[in-house]
Amino acid sequence: MHVLVAEIELHVRSAQSLKEKRSVVTSIVRNLDQLHGVAAAEVEHQELWQRAGLGVAVVGSAPGAVEEVMDSVERHVWSRTEIDVIEFTTSWWEGDD
Repeated sequence: MHVLVAEIELHVRSAQSLKEKRSVVTSIVRNLDQLHGVAAAEVEHQELWQRAGLGVAVVGSAPGAVEEVMDSVERHVWSRTEIDVIEFTTSWWEGDD
């Protein structure tokens, strides 16, 4: 089993309330789930109006396939015009054997 995890820091520049930010973040998370079949959630900065921290996990049997999906996730996030990507970092999860 191969698991690639992404930590994504976003700036939602148009948000003037938590409700507005959550609308944007929920749309991104839902699209990632539906389009790419990944596990995604807002995991940091829930109390801030314009900042969001997302976590995304991709699981697969082959590392190349997992990397392809994560590349697609990264392209999708960068394509969103209503946000600025502050940071997008990935790391392989090392489980117990």
